[in-house]
Amino acid sequence: MKMRHARSVLLVDDDPANIERMRMALGNLDLTLVDARDGNDALAKLARHTGPNGFPGIVISDLMMPELDGMGLLIKTKSLDADLPVILVSSYGEIASAVAAMKAGAYDFIERPIDIDDLRARAGRALDTRELVLDNRRLRTELANRPDLAARIVGNSAAIQTLREDIANIANSDATVLIHGATGTGKEVVARALHEFSKRAKARFVAINCAALSESIIESELFGHEPGAFTDAKQRRIGLVEHAKGGTLFLDEIESMPVGLQVKLLRMLQERTITRLGSNEEIRIDLRIVAATKADLREAANRGEFREDLYYRLNVAELYIPPLNDRRDDILLLFDRFAREFAARYQRETGRLGGTEAERLVSHNWRGNVRELRNVAERYVLGLGNPRGGLGPLLDGISGAPASLPEQLDAIETVLIRNALDANNHNAQGTANALGIPRRTLNEKMRKFGLGGGD
Repeated sequence: MKMRHARSVLLVDDDPANIERMRMALGNLDLTLVDARDGNDALAKLARHTGPNGFPGIVISDLMMPELDGMGLLIKTKSLDADLPVILVSSYGEIASAVAAMKAGAYDFIERPIDIDDLRARAGRALDTRELVLDNRRLRTELANRPDLAARIVGNSAAIQTLREDIANIANSDATVLIHGATGTGKEVVARALHEFSKRAKARFVAINCAALSESIIESELFGHEPGAFTDAKQRRIGLVEHAKGGTLFLDEIESMPVGLQVKLLRMLQERTITRLGSNEEIRIDLRIVAATKADLREAANRGEFREDLYYRLNVAELYIPPLNDRRDDILLLFDRFAREFAARYQRETGRLGGTEAERLVSHNWRGNVRELRNVAERYVLGLGNPRGGLGPLLDGISGAPASLPEQLDAIETVLIRNALDANNHNAQGTANALGIPRRTLNEKMRKFGLGGGD
């Protein structure tokens, strides 16, 4: 879903009768129509829009005009705003002019006599394209102007705003943190943010996935070993705990740590010392522990699968990352972020995301969470799944059934209200009027969807 911007059309023609005919054709649409008598007049009117988005619409111009003609206007508008759609109009049979205009970057070319339905259809497509461009610019400006923490933990949903506040509150402490979140929600991203916004930021961030290492080697990986500690231990090895000296040690999927090793981890947390395998020497350590889990550790402790005392040691501070399906109004922002990231990496254009494709992104059942969305964005930038670009089948056949109807309706309603708020400068009464709902209803919905409580 794209943000709803004011839609304008700049009509350029030196013949007032032609202007009037186009006004009649477009007059019953929800548009702001602006007239210009020639190319120079049009440029003067475009120059009034000095904001980051430029002119909030499209240009429909006659090709043959005195002073500055349609082709000259096209070239000058492209130098002002390369993404501004310009539709040129000319007399029947101007094939050479049409070809030249399209090569110069015209969005479309219409021959006279103008068919009203054809003009409305072409203008509508151009306006949709412009709206997507302006929405993408808004998203990019929003990201560019964010503080560093908000640039790392992306999202406007209430849950993500709370998460950012919690990170800011505890980042600079040495408190042990336990991060809860399903697979793919971004637990390591949060752990890195805790490190990067702490006083330990200049030291190392060391991550270890407890589920990725076998029980036979995880102790050596964590605590290191001396020569001869076990078969093939031919030289001393510094473990990851020592390697993280002064910094942060991130233990992902802590629920997978063998119970026997949990005892040693508990001792490390209590005594702040470790002992390498094959040694009796205690080594003092200075680091912060951040652990993450996709399981309920309290339930695991009740089943005897996780030490209860270790759970309480880890659970000094807790952070919860919501699944992507619970923060659907963040999906387009995240997708735009990932698409731009991959476009820069692969030196590709991101392409234009149509309204229908945006709706599919918002309503899709993201069982793989942010990791799955990132994967779709990468494949989208690479053009996989659809040689003509677009999402195509990238969302087909993954993640199972789509979100429920109430979830989809909530996501759609959230985006519509947020866009209406943006269009009305966050004036609650103006937004309520634009949406055709009572002010009280708007305030209730804003609170429900984490959009604030109105002004």
